[in-house]
Amino acid sequence: MTRDEIIQELFRQQDQEYRSFQAKLIPTVEPERIIGVRTPALRAMAKQLGKQEDIQAFLDELPHYYFEENQLHAFIIGEERDFEKCMVETEKFLPYIDNWSTCDQMPPKTYKKHTAELMAYIRKWMVSDHTYTIRFAMGMLMRLYLDEEFQPEYLEMVASVKSEEYYVNMMIAWYFATALAKQYDATLPYIREQRLEPWTHNKAIQKAIESYRITPEQKTYLRTLKIKK
Repeated sequence: MTRDEIIQELFRQQDQEYRSFQAKLIPTVEPERIIGVRTPALRAMAKQLGKQEDIQAFLDELPHYYFEENQLHAFIIGEERDFEKCMVETEKFLPYIDNWSTCDQMPPKTYKKHTAELMAYIRKWMVSDHTYTIRFAMGMLMRLYLDEEFQPEYLEMVASVKSEEYYVNMMIAWYFATALAKQYDATLPYIREQRLEPWTHNKAIQKAIESYRITPEQKTYLRTLKIKK
């Protein structure tokens, strides 16, 4: 399919009510760039497009205009099983991501089988000057490296990021809240010693307290560690 044909198909599946809903959730994308196509439909479309031999032309046509084009692009990369090819496409696309939704929904399936090779990329992305590249890197650390792959140094990697960007700081908070749930003993000193910026520190505690994976006793203690304004 050509880009024009892809866009025609997206508008065919447009849901105006959902479009209005999406526009409120994704303030970094102008409303006129949102068509309003639901995620399951986009994922199904991406699976079909990914099988087409001429899809590379769409992947090479950056930047995209519509939010849904970016979503399709992310989902197509997510279906790529060849790790090397997946990384080429990921690195090409990351600088063009302009919203949290595309960033957070992209993680390719092949990453789970290549965590050792992926770490080198994550370390590079963590020092990027692009908001969503940093957020993506931290998201990968959160999703793939807080269980069997966990190393205490990964906590330091995230804590060392200093940013004024809301979507970076929110991911730092999300990461530490999840780390408290999965690696409580290793993570707690970062909260107890106030290693994070005050807003991020308190947001991490808030999100941790909201988690069912944190025990009542842990929640009680975490509440005492909030930084009072």
